Amino acid sequence: MKSILALENGMWYEGDAAGAPGETGGEVVFNTSMTGYQEVLTDPSYAGQIVTMTAPEMGNYGVSAEDTESRGTQVAGFIVREESPIASNWRSDSTLRDYLIRNNIVAISNIDTRALVRVLRSSGVMRGIIATGDVDPRQLVDRAQALPSMEGSDLVLGVTCERAFDWAPATPLADDEFAPPVLRKARRNLRVAAYDYGMKWNILRRFTAYGCDVRVFPATAPASELIGAGPDGVFLSNGPGDPAVLSYAITNARELVDSDIPVFGICLGHQVLSLAMGGDTYKLKFGHRGGNHPVQDLATGKVEITSQNHGFAVDPKSLPSDVRVTHKNLYDGTVEGLRHETKPVFCVQYHPEASPGPHDADYLFKQFVEAMEKRA
Repeated sequence: MKSILALENGMWYEGDAAGAPGETGGEVVFNTSMTGYQEVLTDPSYAGQIVTMTAPEMGNYGVSAEDTESRGTQVAGFIVREESPIASNWRSDSTLRDYLIRNNIVAISNIDTRALVRVLRSSGVMRGIIATGDVDPRQLVDRAQALPSMEGSDLVLGVTCERAFDWAPATPLADDEFAPPVLRKARRNLRVAAYDYGMKWNILRRFTAYGCDVRVFPATAPASELIGAGPDGVFLSNGPGDPAVLSYAITNARELVDSDIPVFGICLGHQVLSLAMGGDTYKLKFGHRGGNHPVQDLATGKVEITSQNHGFAVDPKSLPSDVRVTHKNLYDGTVEGLRHETKPVFCVQYHPEASPGPHDADYLFKQFVEAMEKRA
């Protein structure tokens, strides 16, 4: 079946339908990872976005029920150069195409993804529409231009959990042969209260591996509810959308910073903490999405290869004097980590829990465990 991708700038691409029939719209972005497409499809941080994979073929190892990062698929749409018609892997449950159809994800293949990514890098990410069947590209361009902008959009409310729950991994950790070794397990089971802004499940798996019991709370739960649960530490998760409009999250994070409870944030959680501590955020031209981003620890000089997925960043000039930049991106010098000088609060823009990898930054879970044990 024919499929069309139309962009708000008037450009359009004709290809083949690679998923469910229909029409979908969102912000068109790109990810440079060579593997991990199922983790991308199920990452809530991609809510409202159509993801372009830059590697030329996707789907060769199929999909597995064990590799999901949330309750279901999250992307608005999916773009690939070529999709493998077969799944060659002993863990595979189905092909990529069958998975996309089963989860009602509209996708397009057989377009020039290199040309598309050059447009997105030069002009910036933009709104787009994928539609299957006999459609008029000019009408799709008009509909793309009418889509809401990512700036100013609160997408967290659409992906957070409905009510608080205690996390329990579906698969015993001992059976996870792909997880990195734990650097140092907690001396006792530590209690972590976690805000779900669109949390990836592998974050929860890593907390469990480090000896933490995690209770997950909706994004709108008041900070007093988390503090009242008596946690050893509080975690702020990744998630989608514009951090600057999350007034409820920023207010709660400000209260957590003032509580002197150890606080750790990842991705959107990093941005929310930055805003709560007095900083500002801004939208990047095309964002950071992939598994090969070099980040430097400014204290040690060590470089980590990291997994990233974000379209906003923290303005270092806006930070108050008691907040220190700890990590920077070696591609463009943007802020990748912060630490409060007098409070037990730190955060990173990238994903230390990265699944399927890399695992260079897993040590950050160890640092959070040590901060919680020091307070206890």
